[in-house]
Amino acid sequence: MGRPREFDVERALQQSMELFWTKGFKSTSFEDLTRTTRVKKQSLYCVFDDKRALFLKALALYREHSIAVLEEVVAQDMSPLKKLEYICELTLSHNDETLHKGCLMVNSALEFGSDDEEVIREVELMFLEVEQILEKVIRSGQEQQVITTRYTSKELAAHLNNAILGAKVLEKSGASRDRIEAVLRTSFGLIAT
Repeated sequence: MGRPREFDVERALQQSMELFWTKGFKSTSFEDLTRTTRVKKQSLYCVFDDKRALFLKALALYREHSIAVLEEVVAQDMSPLKKLEYICELTLSHNDETLHKGCLMVNSALEFGSDDEEVIREVELMFLEVEQILEKVIRSGQEQQVITTRYTSKELAAHLNNAILGAKVLEKSGASRDRIEAVLRTSFGLIAT
């Protein structure tokens, strides 16, 4: 019979996700992970197999959390334009500590390129889910005649998703909050009637 786990797996996964988000996959050593989580290497290996498996779980956690937050916004009783404004606000980091972290998915896409199918699959799934959420809000706004119908809800969702992703790249590269807000404000403003 194996020894019982001596650590909180969910907490260690959350801490690992934060570390990968800050440093990236390649720059994060297993020593960094054990120091941050305060879990021995062998114990982490028993649960996550290796650093890459832990990273994939961290990506999934990040995606699930991010999508849950967006779904909460969509479920609120407010106009479609207010929902989009709120999503825009959520896109921006709110303190200096996270200002240049960007988005874990965008960072991972830039770090891995097309070299790792599993990472890219997780990244693409997040981008698709965000686009679907945006499309739902936009379609509602088009039905209420507060969002332009010059383009389809799918086209506008792709455009806004691209603007959000671009804002995250700007954020990671150290652009000012004012510049990022201007990009998002313009992109979101172009769809209103």
